[in-house]
Amino acid sequence: MFYYLLKYVVLGPLLRLLFRPRIEGLEHVPASGAAIIAGNHLSFSDHFLMPAILKRRITFLAKAEYFTGSGVKGRLTAAFFRSAGQIPVDRSGKDAGQAAIREGLGVLGEDELLGIYPEGTRSHDGRLYKGKVGVAVMALKAGVPVVPCAMIGTFEAQPPGKKIPNIRPVTIRFGEPLDFSRYAGMEGEKAVLRAITDEIMYAILTLSGQEYVDRYAAEVKAEEAAAAKEKARRFRRLPTR
Repeated sequence: MFYYLLKYVVLGPLLRLLFRPRIEGLEHVPASGAAIIAGNHLSFSDHFLMPAILKRRITFLAKAEYFTGSGVKGRLTAAFFRSAGQIPVDRSGKDAGQAAIREGLGVLGEDELLGIYPEGTRSHDGRLYKGKVGVAVMALKAGVPVVPCAMIGTFEAQPPGKKIPNIRPVTIRFGEPLDFSRYAGMEGEKAVLRAITDEIMYAILTLSGQEYVDRYAAEVKAEEAAAAKEKARRFRRLPTR
């Protein structure tokens, strides 16, 4: 109930007013049945813009940190994500990927739409990064199509670290569903999973026009953070006059 209250009464109309989203290819999203919507992830606003414009309900796998925050803000954020039907996924530890796959398959088993960001995290610089193979595993195990989606302009509207979005138009573009039934039963083959994931990421890239980086975003973020920390350490050690 709260999901539809947000969608049609509270959040949806506000998002449409602020971002004036242009929707392209909405006919590619199945009117019924299970499907995966796989998109790029540029902004915190992505979580809300796509559900606001889709005719059907969509459930996202959201990072567990959104559900475990402290203080008033943390509790409000957790309550909001739970009420909106989003599923927390712990991204730490070796079993994190399997937990996400189990949760995703549960959504697809109910003939619902599952939203997923194959990059695994938000892009910190607006580029598109290498996708993780969990999306391929779920597509094969559930036997469902994957609809590529590109969020365009949301990075400029709300880049990382910006709490209040800029008011500007954005575009949400859907591509034709990708059918991987030819690989049925091959979800244990690493080469197949990599090929499927790369095909999905290429479809997203074609829709978004982003620069592509053939590395995982989390790795690049960690390297850049370490480099910045080292630079700061060296600066502190410089002699003063």
